[in-house]
Amino acid sequence: MATYKESGVDVELGDKCSRLAYEAAKGTFAGRAGMMGQPVTDEGGFAGLLDMGEFYLVQNDDGVGTKIEVAEKMRKFDTLGYDLMAMVVDDAICMGAEVISVTNTLDSPGLDAEMVEGLMKGLQAAALEQKIVVPGGELAELGDALNGAVWNATAVGIVAKNRVLNGTDIKVGDAIIGLKSEGIRSNGLSLIRKILNDAFGDNWVSEKYDDERTWGEVILTPSKIYHAAILNVIGRYGESKEHAIKGIVHNTGGGIRGNLPRLLKKHGFGAKLDSLIEPHDFMLKLMELGQVTSEEAYKAWNMGVGMMMVTGVEAADGVIASLAKEGVEAQVIGHVIDGAEIQF
Repeated sequence: MATYKESGVDVELGDKCSRLAYEAAKGTFAGRAGMMGQPVTDEGGFAGLLDMGEFYLVQNDDGVGTKIEVAEKMRKFDTLGYDLMAMVVDDAICMGAEVISVTNTLDSPGLDAEMVEGLMKGLQAAALEQKIVVPGGELAELGDALNGAVWNATAVGIVAKNRVLNGTDIKVGDAIIGLKSEGIRSNGLSLIRKILNDAFGDNWVSEKYDDERTWGEVILTPSKIYHAAILNVIGRYGESKEHAIKGIVHNTGGGIRGNLPRLLKKHGFGAKLDSLIEPHDFMLKLMELGQVTSEEAYKAWNMGVGMMMVTGVEAADGVIASLAKEGVEAQVIGHVIDGAEIQF
């Protein structure tokens, strides 16, 4: 039975280290007290808020993780820009922020022109789609300090002070809307690579998944970026657009059980998820190949749910319809309950 921990990723240890890192980060907040850029403390938030007087500057970082190893095996790099963009801008939108710019850093043992061209081509396409600029970045050759490439990014956005989505208006009975993913996104790849390597060997990327695709092509499915579609619902910076969204959760590392409490728990709420989106067929196949339990799968992978939004029950159908106009499939997957438990 394959587990995320056996693949080299300890979610609990990761959570502990994230808490340690955030505590250290909070220790710097006093340095800007009473000044432009004073930080706002938001336990469990998906991005940092800096007080800029009339608005908040929003900043956060992430990367594509070991999905880049799959791209290197396949020599196919033009889809990863969507993954990188999604990881950072879909964190920022959880705060209600419109992302303005994304910078990136590519660290690799040595420069690879084909890789750089493909990665930047994909990033450019994703940025234009989302109306985001890429003002700069960094390429670093690190020789034998690395076994493979590492691609990370920083997003910078803005949100009006009265438009921050922090869950303060959430109440029992509110609807939880799940936004359908188009693939694995950039989480849980270590477990996937272990399962497929054990099943098919080192060249698993070339193994047929079905009549049309290899396993490599399936795993490289680019991430759906939700940022622009959600902005269409809540409004871009400067728009006083009325909307019913009370909170947003990006379903990244740790899955639904690890991420939904980041919004709900601090307000004393949990969730009953009784209408979850059906997981992708390839995820079910991975569970079968690796004998992965449902609990482990929902910890490691998004299982078909890329993001979650909380809104009043009466507004849910309208939100879903608005997302559909932007090409995002969504459905009510459950509702808010008292207590901190996430019930499946």
